[in-house]
Amino acid sequence: MFIYSYNIRVGMDRTLQHRNRPKGAGHTGTQPDGKKPGESMPDEASLVNLSEFFRVFGDATRIKILYLLSRSDLCVHDITSLLEMNQSAISHQLRILKQARLVRYRRNGRSICYSLDDDHVKQIFTQGLEHINE
Repeated sequence: MFIYSYNIRVGMDRTLQHRNRPKGAGHTGTQPDGKKPGESMPDEASLVNLSEFFRVFGDATRIKILYLLSRSDLCVHDITSLLEMNQSAISHQLRILKQARLVRYRRNGRSICYSLDDDHVKQIFTQGLEHINE
């Protein structure tokens, strides 16, 4: 009974969503660039790389680190004290961010300082934050 009523409700929700779409939304016609949706699909390797890129944003500690680095370049010991975490945990997350080319580092004497890799990273982070706060 539950499965049956769930299927009816989901079907009704989809119908309502379809009715509320703007005119022309959801059709399989051409895009503004004159191509059909499937024609402009990136290759499989690019899509897999994009998926891996966004997967890096799936950890709260890495997001916190990116937030801090969006405000200022910081050394590892600064990040550990701001996030109140141990250095090995922060270093592990920084290694993942570095491999994804989201952060870069420079040696400053015995310390290693990190910054966002480029302005694209800050834009992605800022736009994501704006999107969830809408």
